[in-house]
Amino acid sequence: MTEPLTVSVVIVSRGRPDALARCLLGVSQLRYPAFEVVIVTDRAGAARLWSMPESIHVKLLRYEEPNISVARNLGIAEAAGEIIAFIDDDAVPEPSWLTYLVEPFRSVSVTAAGGFVLGRNGISYQWQAQSVDYMGLSEDIHVDPDRFTILTPTAERAIKTQGTNMAVRRVWLAREGGFDPGFRYFLDETDVNLRLAETGCMTAVVPQALVHHGFAANATRTAERVPRDLFEIGASWAVFLDKHCPPGQRARALNRARRIERVRALRHMVAGRLEPRDVRRLMKSFEAGLKDGRARAHRRMAALGGPEEAFQRFPTAMERPSTVVAGRPWQRQSRLAHALWERGAGRVVTEIILSPTAWRHRVRFGADGIWHQCGGLFGKSDRSDSRFALWSFNRRVSREIRRVVNVRLISREQVESPRR
Repeated sequence: MTEPLTVSVVIVSRGRPDALARCLLGVSQLRYPAFEVVIVTDRAGAARLWSMPESIHVKLLRYEEPNISVARNLGIAEAAGEIIAFIDDDAVPEPSWLTYLVEPFRSVSVTAAGGFVLGRNGISYQWQAQSVDYMGLSEDIHVDPDRFTILTPTAERAIKTQGTNMAVRRVWLAREGGFDPGFRYFLDETDVNLRLAETGCMTAVVPQALVHHGFAANATRTAERVPRDLFEIGASWAVFLDKHCPPGQRARALNRARRIERVRALRHMVAGRLEPRDVRRLMKSFEAGLKDGRARAHRRMAALGGPEEAFQRFPTAMERPSTVVAGRPWQRQSRLAHALWERGAGRVVTEIILSPTAWRHRVRFGADGIWHQCGGLFGKSDRSDSRFALWSFNRRVSREIRRVVNVRLISREQVESPRR
């Protein structure tokens, strides 16, 4: 039997201790036999983790500065796995995430991989597959949704990955110096994508490697993605274009980036989330960031060293199956109690509550460690669904289980006889 590739899951967090705790809880339910967890966080995040029993199995590093690239590099340096996987603190992976994400690395030709990202409703895609060029312009790529696809970059376009759901071979990432510290908040992974392309490295797109991403609030945006400040976005554009874009194309690329941010701000203003003076303030911060970014050094990064500690395998209950608990709204308390009991037994638990309505479905991973799905018995849970469809309760529950059976690692028996 082939030994599993060892994986280091690196999580960077700043100013979001509760989101970090939820992320770690989700990571603790991964059904992959050989992974460790490296967390780089601030004082508040570290304090929150110390209250969690899962933290005793984590490599914990303290870092207070607002620079995601430096923080990730600290995590890379301490990572002892063959593959380094990245996920944001406001995201949660499906239990099968690493199983699918790591599979392409069985081919020695694959240097990086990226999965698909689900949005706040836990069903619709926030991000799928894209390529990106030296001007930072992204384009969609159509891939087989049921298997991974290995893609080769071209002279014009790199294969794009998202920092909240990507993996890279440690040997390449450490040799190349990790992430460029000039990208303190934005375009950090896109810079890595361009560097991978420059060295001719192949990237796999893995649709079934799913992460749920919530866009939690931070210093630069609200939870509704309303911008608070564009300084670091402007700075990152300056660094990116100076580093990758031919001089004759930079003005056009910069004007496009400026226009995108202005239009985004104006849309929030029209929706009542910003005032006209906020738009002016935001664009001034964008221009100030451009000036600062142009002054940042673009020298080649030094290689990152090896970890001080050996690989610290995170314990995972590979033998315990995922289970489903289903019911109606008036059964919510009893169903939740049963779900919590199953969770206490170490299982990955999905709770499905169906009301007699046509409400759209939502899926969220709760602080209780349970996957909660709610919506109408006749409502939409897939973008291809009609807004209303007649279902019996049992058939609808079985259908919802089939929708996630492979990524949630639910036993086939549960499809026909979930616990009600």
